[in-house]
Order: sequence, then C-alpha cells, then structure tokens
Amino acid sequence: MPDLTYTKTGRPEFDELTPRIRAFLEQDTMDMVIDGDRIRGYRSPDTPAVWIRDHSDMMRGFRHFEQDLTSAVTHFADTQARNGRVFDYFTVQPEKVPCERENWSKYVRVPVEADVEYRFVNAAYLAWQATGDDSWIRSILPNLERALQYAFTHPWRWDPELELVKRPYTIDSWDFAYTAGSHDWLQFQIDENTFWGILHGDNSGYFQACQRMAAIYNRLGESKRSEHWTRFADGLKTRMNRACWNGTFYTHFVKRTPVEIPGVDEASQLSFSNPMNINRGVTSQEQARSILQEYRRRGAATQAFAEWFSIEPPFPDGIFGDEKIVGGAYCNGGIMPLVGGELANAYFSSGFEAEGVETLQRYYQLISKNNETFLWYFPDGTESSVDTSTSPDAMPTDGWGSSSMLCGLVEGLAGVVDTGKQFDTFSLSPRWGAANITEAEVGIGYECSGSAVRYTYKESPTEIRLAVESPKSQARVSQLLPAGATVDRVTGGGQAIPFEEVQMEKSRYVVFDAAIVAGIDLSIAFR
Repeated sequence: MPDLTYTKTGRPEFDELTPRIRAFLEQDTMDMVIDGDRIRGYRSPDTPAVWIRDHSDMMRGFRHFEQDLTSAVTHFADTQARNGRVFDYFTVQPEKVPCERENWSKYVRVPVEADVEYRFVNAAYLAWQATGDDSWIRSILPNLERALQYAFTHPWRWDPELELVKRPYTIDSWDFAYTAGSHDWLQFQIDENTFWGILHGDNSGYFQACQRMAAIYNRLGESKRSEHWTRFADGLKTRMNRACWNGTFYTHFVKRTPVEIPGVDEASQLSFSNPMNINRGVTSQEQARSILQEYRRRGAATQAFAEWFSIEPPFPDGIFGDEKIVGGAYCNGGIMPLVGGELANAYFSSGFEAEGVETLQRYYQLISKNNETFLWYFPDGTESSVDTSTSPDAMPTDGWGSSSMLCGLVEGLAGVVDTGKQFDTFSLSPRWGAANITEAEVGIGYECSGSAVRYTYKESPTEIRLAVESPKSQARVSQLLPAGATVDRVTGGGQAIPFEEVQMEKSRYVVFDAAIVAGIDLSIAFR
C-alpha cells in the first residue's frame, strides 16, 4: 500500500519530516503477549513499558501508519480497577537492568498522577476515529465512563470546593511530587505530607476528554449522554479559567495546601501545558495570543536554542529529591520537542503562522544532524543522555516529541483535522503561503482503515486552487490568504459557494463549507 500520509512541496524540511518521524516511531513499538492476547503499544524513550500518557500522545503520530490501534487501549480497559482507576503502564520486560531481571507482567499506577484517566479516553477516541469501529468503542464506553467518574469523585483526584481536578505538587503533569524534604528520593506516593493544588493541564485534558465523550455519544445516537458531557466540559473550562488564568498565562500550580519553596517565584513559572491548553480549546484568542507571545519573549530572553520549555524558570536544583533534576534538565526546564510540536500547532491555529513554520524547520534541522531525536535537550542544545537522565534508557528515537511535531505538520501547516471519524467531516486549513510555498500535494490518512484526504494546492497572484479528494465528506475550509488579498468569489465544481473573511491576528482567512463526494475542485479568486 502506498503511503497515505505525505507532503510534496519540493522543500525537504517538510517533505522529509513525515518519513523521518515514521522511522522513529517504527523503533518505538512494543509487542507483548499477556493472557494469550497479542498487544501492540508504543513506548516512552526512557522506559521499556507502554505508558498510557506516552502511548495516547504518540497516537497522534502513529495513527497514520499503524494497523493495530486498539489492542493496547483494550488492555488498559481490561485491567481497569473496579473504582474506575486506570494503570499508568504495563510491561513484560525488566525495567531497571541489570539489577532487575524478572520478565513478569508488571502493572503500575503512580499515585500522584491525576491525568491518566483523560489520556485513556483520548486514546480510545483517536483509535475509534481512525478505525471507525463503532462496535469496539461501544464495548469500552462503560470503562471510559468509570474512568471519568473516578477522576471527578475520588478524594485524591477531585477538589469539591473548586470543582476541579487536583493533584500533589508536581512539575506540571510529571509524576513525582515536592515534599519539602520529607521524602528521601522522588516521591510518587500520596501521604500525610502531600501538598495539594490545581494543575491547569489536568483540567484542560479532562475538558477535551469530556468533549470527545460527547462526540462519540452523539455519533452513536445517544443525545442525553452527549449533552451531559458537553455541559460538564463547559463547566470545567469556566472554572479552570477562573482559578488558573493569571492574566498572561496559566499559573503553574494553584496551591490548595500552603507551602513556600525558597528561591521559587511561582507566579512567573510558565509550564508546558500552556500550549496544550490552546490546542485543547480552553483558551480565547486573546489568551492564546498572550501565551504564545510569552513563549517568544522568554525564548529570546533566555537564549535557549528553542522556546520549547518544560518549565521556565526552573525549580532549584535537586529539590524534588534527585540530584540529576537540575535547572535546564528533563522536566525542570529541559527543551522538549513534545512542547515544540504543541507550540507549532498553537502558532498555526492562532494567527502566528510564520512562527509555526519556523518551529517545524528548527525541529527538522535538529533531527537532521544525526537522524536522532531525544525526549529533551539542555537549553544550549546538548542532548539528554544516560548520565544526565533519571532513567537508564535514553533512546534517540523519541516518539513522544516527534509525534507532536508531526501533528503540527499535519494539522497545522497542511491543515487537515479529522473532526468526525475516518474524515467523514474534517477541517481543511492549508497554510503553505506562510512558508512561501505556492504548490503542494498532500495526503493525510489512516492506513489501518484506508481512510484518507488528499489535496493539491496551487497559488497564483490572483487565485488559490484546491483539488480535494475524499470518498464522502463535509469539509470546513479556512484558507490562509496572501497579505492584502480581498476575495472576489469562491467556487466549487463551477458553482458559487458562500464565504466569509476572518481576521486572525495579522492573518486573513476565507472560510466556507464544501460537500465532497469523491472529489471537488475549489477556486478562491482574489485581488
């Protein structure tokens, strides 16, 4: 089968990005047999296990190439606790070699983690989108419901006063907590010394998960459950913005247990869930602008090679219990392609298209040096290593960050977002003009089901032509216009199409709907 996902522009920084990332992902797979069932998952670069957080985020990349999108999600559902709690990860390989040699089946839940259940929902949603398998998603809907019920009721997860998801004091959504010295290493447990608070990224993640539950139920004809999750998502978004927005970006950790950390100005800490919040849909345009401008400002002020900060400024060295967690390393200020991909997508969708193009180009330059990609880098560009990581593994094929960057290319620059399932509804926002590209051919698809969208883009001084192929779809088209252009008419198949022009920061888009049966030729004439 020919590749369904590709770009052809004549520019290697875009055309080579997809095959390079696919090659990274092909080295990140884990195949297991547990209870006689074959399970295929994708691993983190720093541990030989299938973590739901890595797997669900990486799915944004490997869903385009992988045949088996459901077995790992099903296994997380099959091993769910009665109260709805989901495991963080499972493995059948020794994790801490050479001191650990046992190849037993191991399941772990990190108690301080509050984001596991929304990632479980997201993984199920993305698998359903790509496969189109309604029977499968129906079979695990009860598991998804129990997972969200656990997150929104359990005393370790839910703050009943603020009606928001809470967690112990971690660095954004990382998995160890600050203890003020009451624990002698990384603290993964909840105890009487736990410092509680609200992390914005947890709540934006649950907002998105609830929206996706609503979308699934809507497609299955269950309107009451769809309406329930839509209402809950809206309330969560309102309460999160009220509690966490500081006027410029989202406060890293809204403390519910009083604690002061010497040397930390918490009001200034910009943490990596901020661009994720934009992509999950909890921000207004004004909030998105403020966040992105803050990232650009800090990138210039700190002289880091990229503004893809895990957190900035970082915490003092070693205060979380491990001497390797110093400022500029790992989740304590390390530069993460995972964050860069989120920023790229947010830049594109928020009217900062040139910055989105720059981000993808910078990542291509980074991985082209040695055909390697790492989970994190020091601000000066030095790669993470076994010696500088808290894990003995430091694979140079990071699928977490590379999948995030691929999402920035697919949804941001190429502009194809599946808004239904198997692209039966999708948004199309080609932004090639921001990269000074006047001709492009694009394919975005799911090889597991053969579903795909293809289009060609041609721009002249007076017209943009889009030839779009899709079996049967409804598309919402938002086409980036050349600077200063005014649209005269939009036609599809020779027929006039109603349109509107929308300003996004300094950019202007023409927006219209198009029904596609097999294919349609679209023309946007402007002066």
